[in-house]
Amino acid sequence: MVIIIPVFFIQCQVTSLDTRGKVLRVLVSVGKFILLLGFLYMFICSLDILSSAFQLVGGKAAGDIFQDNSVLANPLAGLVIGVLVTLLVQSSSTSSSIVVSMVSSGLLTVQLAVPIIMGTNIGTSVTNTLVAMTQAGDRRTFRRAFAGATVHDFFNWLSVLVLLPLEVASGYLYEVTKLIIDSFNIQSGEAPELLNVITDPLTESIIQLDESVISGIAIGDPEARNKSLIKKWCHTFTNTTLMNVTVPGPENCTSPSLCWVDGNYTFTLKNISETYNIQKCKHAFVNVNLPDLAIGLILLALSLLVLCSCLVLIVKLLNSMLKGQVAAVIKKILNTDFPFPFGWVTGYIAILVGAGMTFIVQSSSVFTSAITPLVGIGVISIERAYPLSLGSNIGTTTTAILAAMASPGDTLADALQIALVHFLFNISGILLWYPIPFTRIPIRLAKGLGDITASYRWFAAVYIICCFFILPLLVFSLSLAGWQVLVGVGAPLVLMVIIIIVINVLQKRRPGCLPAALRSWDFLPLWAHSLAPWDKVVAVMTAKCCCCCKCCQVAADNQEHGEKESVEQNKKAHTEVYDNPAMSAEKEVENEIKIELKILKMTRL
Repeated sequence: MVIIIPVFFIQCQVTSLDTRGKVLRVLVSVGKFILLLGFLYMFICSLDILSSAFQLVGGKAAGDIFQDNSVLANPLAGLVIGVLVTLLVQSSSTSSSIVVSMVSSGLLTVQLAVPIIMGTNIGTSVTNTLVAMTQAGDRRTFRRAFAGATVHDFFNWLSVLVLLPLEVASGYLYEVTKLIIDSFNIQSGEAPELLNVITDPLTESIIQLDESVISGIAIGDPEARNKSLIKKWCHTFTNTTLMNVTVPGPENCTSPSLCWVDGNYTFTLKNISETYNIQKCKHAFVNVNLPDLAIGLILLALSLLVLCSCLVLIVKLLNSMLKGQVAAVIKKILNTDFPFPFGWVTGYIAILVGAGMTFIVQSSSVFTSAITPLVGIGVISIERAYPLSLGSNIGTTTTAILAAMASPGDTLADALQIALVHFLFNISGILLWYPIPFTRIPIRLAKGLGDITASYRWFAAVYIICCFFILPLLVFSLSLAGWQVLVGVGAPLVLMVIIIIVINVLQKRRPGCLPAALRSWDFLPLWAHSLAPWDKVVAVMTAKCCCCCKCCQVAADNQEHGEKESVEQNKKAHTEVYDNPAMSAEKEVENEIKIELKILKMTRL
């Protein structure tokens, strides 16, 4: 997709230049394309370092959360723990591997692990939502980018709202995956390394983690709690020998035939393993005497700086390359459906493309974060980004399946069943929210949220904090208090939300069915049904926080820009909000060409 961009760019721009200008334009285009690949590489590596930083900051806490098996028995608590742990480590692969290790060790059953796997699916979707926040400078770009990012969130949340109660009532995911496991003679294998071959040389020169420490804490290993997550020794040798050891009594002997008593001492033969460190790792923090938290915070700040910088530069490069005819051609290629009657096939091909690209990069967060800027500048429509995101969900589960197949033979069945649960969960979600156009509710919800955040950009931060932190923590706290408290507090809140949604739908479509008082929310105070009063509060707080005139000037410019934008929208009501802005430039070029042709005809006459 990216490779064809400079080709069209060159062809569409060099037609009216002399030889020197053409050569210069080609060199500039090739240079931009190389820079684009470089920034994209740094962007992917920064996401990997960001994941490592979150593991250093919250990895051991994640292991402690998973260790409380009594809490995990509550499906809602398991779901929330999956969300929170994935937010802590910023990697669904890491949190899923912890779950697999607990199931393999017998500390967690497959049934209890199913809600946690659903939670990891939700937690991993916050990355591209945060990436969209970096495009808040322009309202139109931010509207498209945030809608394109949150369509993934809405799909995951809606899928959980339907499939979690179904799983609790019928065990649908568990029973189907168990039937698959029992039906096939599955042999172990190895998970492939595709993009990691390219990114590992850079990321492993910065930091390397021993992820077995988190798994060890989760399965209750006392030694793992005192270990550092930073890998110090990359090459070790373990020697196992049969040695005489003293034990407290004959009952502690490995076998009655291998047990003897000499006075007050009892001896037995036991295999003793000793690990010898051979070669140290060569990453930047191998000899740094700092705690994991300090190193994690350093890497967190640096990776966020690199990630945001690369994202801004990628967007600027794409904007400079995708102009005029180039934007028209690229948008046509990416967003055009197959001719009738095969138009419906296009979306499913996009799902396959998303699955394949995610399988290559081995991370749904990387893929969805990479297409978010393209949605923001209007090259990819939200209707096309939606199936690509669904495909990325499938792609990340296939990688987990291959990783599970690398498990030992005695734990292969359980590990593979958990991976298949993740796969079947996403397939079921796609069947619910994609095949019939009417059921593509996540697109409508994402566009609505995009409109709100474009008008009130602070609401994007409120959405992220509420949906990914406050709501999960509230449900988790109520779950700890017991199911009686959870039902007593949660049921009225859920009922109230359902009533509000139903009234909103009736107000828009069938207001005559409602009493006169409920046909609008005007009977409520303005702050209860509008964000405008809250926007004034945020503006006042922001103004107080401004410690220099420059900050105030930026706020005034933003307000003036918003007023100008609203005036332009009133003048150009026919322009679609989610169109590519480069397309309007293309129309202007066409109009200019037509005018020139008319002038030529007149001069000939």
